[in-house]
Amino acid sequence: MPSIETRGHASADAKGHAGPIRYAIIGAGMMGNEHIRNIAIIDGAEVVAAADPHEGSRDWAKLTMEGKPIELYADYRDLFAKPDSFDALIVATPNHTHKDVVEDALATGKHLLIEKPLCTTFDDCQWIELAASTHPGVVWMGLEYRWMPPVTRFVDEIRAGAVGDVKMLTIREHRFPFLQKVGDWNRFNRNSGGTLVEKSCHFFDLMRHIIGSEPRRVMASGGQDVNHLDESYDGKTPDIMDNAFVIVEFDNGVRACHELCMFVTALEQREHLTVTGTRGALEVTIPQSELAHTLNTGNDTVRTHIDVDQKVLDAGHHHGASYYQHLAFQDAIRSGTKPLVSVGDGLRSVAMGLAAHRSIEQGRIVDMSEFGL
Repeated sequence: MPSIETRGHASADAKGHAGPIRYAIIGAGMMGNEHIRNIAIIDGAEVVAAADPHEGSRDWAKLTMEGKPIELYADYRDLFAKPDSFDALIVATPNHTHKDVVEDALATGKHLLIEKPLCTTFDDCQWIELAASTHPGVVWMGLEYRWMPPVTRFVDEIRAGAVGDVKMLTIREHRFPFLQKVGDWNRFNRNSGGTLVEKSCHFFDLMRHIIGSEPRRVMASGGQDVNHLDESYDGKTPDIMDNAFVIVEFDNGVRACHELCMFVTALEQREHLTVTGTRGALEVTIPQSELAHTLNTGNDTVRTHIDVDQKVLDAGHHHGASYYQHLAFQDAIRSGTKPLVSVGDGLRSVAMGLAAHRSIEQGRIVDMSEFGL
C-alpha cells in the first residue's frame, strides 16, 4: 500500500477492532456507490446498510451490491436506531448537509469517514474539529487524492530527496464540468461551498501534504465563463466557478500554484503535478500514471510507470484512491490509531478554498490569519 504521512489534528485514540468491519453509508449517490464498490473488493469488510432520502439512490445502492444483502433507509436516523448493526459510517451527503449529519453521526460513537469537503463554512469545520477531538472512534477525512498510487509515489520520491529542497509546486486539473446530482444541488455556491472548496480542496490538501508547511497567503483569479450559464433553477442561474488560477505562499517559503479548468472534455492527461527543487523536477500525470524525473545535471528524463490493479481502477473514478484510502482507514480502526488524514486537514483545505474565493471576490491577497490559521 502506498505510504502516507500523519498530519494535522486527530480524533481521540480509538480501541482496536477485531473481526469484519461493517459499514453503513449515509448518502447513496455517486461517491456512496463508489465506496460500496471498493469495500466489496476488500477482505474483512462489508457494506450492511445505506441511507438516502432519494429512492433512486437507494435503488442504485441495492444494484451496486450485486445481490448481497443490504438494509436500506430513507432517513439515516432510523439506521442509527440500530447501532449494533454497524461499526463504521461514511458520510457522503451533499456538502451543505455535512455539519448536521456529522453531528448526529458522532453521537453514535462509531468510526466515521467524512467525504470532502468537510463543510461549506469555516465555522462548521471548526465545530466538527472540536467535536471530533474527543470522539472515541476514528474520524477520517475523505481527501482521497493523497491515495492515488502515482501521487503517493510522487510524494515518496520528493521526501526521498528526488528534487532536493522543494521550491515550487504546480497542480493542474483540466476536466469536464461538474456532473449532475440529485436536485442539482451542486450548481450553487451556497450548497457546495464554491468550486474552489468543492473541487479544489483535494489539491489544497495535496499542497500542504507535499510541501510540509502551512499556507500563509492566497491570491487567486477566476470566474464562470462557460459552464451552466444556460441553465435556470427557480429563475436563478448557477453561480459555480469553472476556471481559476490560485497561488499560495507557504510559511517555509515554498510557492504553489493550482490551475483549474472545468470545461475541457477530452484532455489526454486530466491531472498534472510538477514539483521543482534545487536538484531538478519531478512530474506525475493522471490517468497516464507516469512519473518523469529530470535533474539539473542535464541527464535524460527518467520515466516510470506506476501500475494500478485493474480491478481497483474499475471500482471507482479516482485512479484507485478510494480503495487504498479504505485499506488505511480500516487499519486505523483495527489498530486503534489516529487517522492519517484528519478533520484538521479537512478544515485547512476548506479554509484555503474559502481564502481563494475571497481573493477573487475582493480582488486582493488574503492572509490565512484572517481564518485564525
